[in-house]
Amino acid sequence: MTKGTTSFGKRHNKSHTSCRRCGKVSFHIQKKRCASCGYPNSSMRGFNWAKKAKGRRAPGTGRMRYMKTMTRRFKNGFREGSQPKKQVKN
Repeated sequence: MTKGTTSFGKRHNKSHTSCRRCGKVSFHIQKKRCASCGYPNSSMRGFNWAKKAKGRRAPGTGRMRYMKTMTRRFKNGFREGSQPKKQVKN
């Protein structure tokens, strides 16, 4: 038996498929559990010893549809439905 080319030809069974929560090919078919996000657990899988991995799925890595307008709205005191005051030139 060789451990190279001939052995690689036998690899055609997939143990992992894509996860419906995180999208990675980390969902183990027999275990029914994602190795990356921990699906179907309600809490996301994450460990303090892997700070890089936590940062990859932290707030600010996606579209931030709500949070990206917060700094501007906070600066203006969360006003809505009114015109801003006219700025006087010096």
